[in-house]
Amino acid sequence: MTDALLQPFDLKGLRLKNRIVMAPMTRSRSPGGVPGADVAAYYARRAGAGVALIITEGTTVDRPGASNDANVPNFHTPESIAGWSKVVEAVHAAGGLIAPQLWHVGMVRKPGTGPYPDAESDGPSGLSGSGKAVGRPMSEGDVADTIEAFAKAAEAAQRIGFDAVEFHGAHGYLIDQFFWDRSNQRTDGYGGDLPARARFAAEIVKAARRRVGRDYPLILRFSQWKQQDYTARLAQAPQDLEAFLSVLVEAGVDCFHCSQRRFWEPEFEGSELNLAGWTKKLTGLPAITVGSIGLKGADFISAFRGEGSEVGDLTELERRLEAGEFDLAAVGRALISDPEWAAKVAARRFQDLRPFSPAALGEYV
Repeated sequence: MTDALLQPFDLKGLRLKNRIVMAPMTRSRSPGGVPGADVAAYYARRAGAGVALIITEGTTVDRPGASNDANVPNFHTPESIAGWSKVVEAVHAAGGLIAPQLWHVGMVRKPGTGPYPDAESDGPSGLSGSGKAVGRPMSEGDVADTIEAFAKAAEAAQRIGFDAVEFHGAHGYLIDQFFWDRSNQRTDGYGGDLPARARFAAEIVKAARRRVGRDYPLILRFSQWKQQDYTARLAQAPQDLEAFLSVLVEAGVDCFHCSQRRFWEPEFEGSELNLAGWTKKLTGLPAITVGSIGLKGADFISAFRGEGSEVGDLTELERRLEAGEFDLAAVGRALISDPEWAAKVAARRFQDLRPFSPAALGEYV
């Protein structure tokens, strides 16, 4: 059952040879924030096995508080940009396409962590995920500088040959903190109702678009749930989601990467459409689904806490792809455990697929 998954797809002129995307997954294998030859080989191996589009692990923009881990790659120092250039070359040589995921962790960062331990953590209102005041709100100058940092990173990505860019607006990190009413209690133009809280992300997209031109694909990842709150919902109903997404569509997003813990779960009562399905229906834009694809058992948060997952069936994914509910499928943990996952699926070697084991997180192959 792989026909739909193996069909080519055009993303704003970017020709993907199939519907398989590698989901971004933090690996913390870039000492000093610089991706090395092992990072290039890691992504190239998966591209060579048939993944159409690699979305890299989160890579941080040029703000002191953007990172909480000195071994997470950045996307602003000359050394890191040179390292990413080598990653692009390796993935292209293996026959794949690649986009960096541009990231700022915001208030998830604990003071004293990351490459700039003395930096303050950034957040729209200085609030933790629980709503506790733990820092100062970002000034309008901080907001403007952060928007510029994302735009400069997008421009650098285009310059060194990346095929697209993704902005990380999910899982309770900075962009998502602006989306969420619990962490965004601003009374200026970046706060208010849900469409108003989308303004920060919209301005990032607009600023990047001015840098990269109208033909370069820009992807935005978003989620309803947060790491610290699985039941959180930005939008309680389809009309809320439509009002939110319309701001981002107008800003220039070309594709939405819709993160769920389990892709097969319906987003709203009364319809089996998942988050990506609703997003595509409401915007008409391409949508990437993600969430435990190829696995059954623990979701990815549980997995990163030490739980394994068995190999899962792809029939439901195929059915939804065939129906046009969404366009692309991002595979995460299954590709950590098994770099040959895409090739095995294409060859129908399902019996050879590897389950996800927490031990795979200690490997880098």
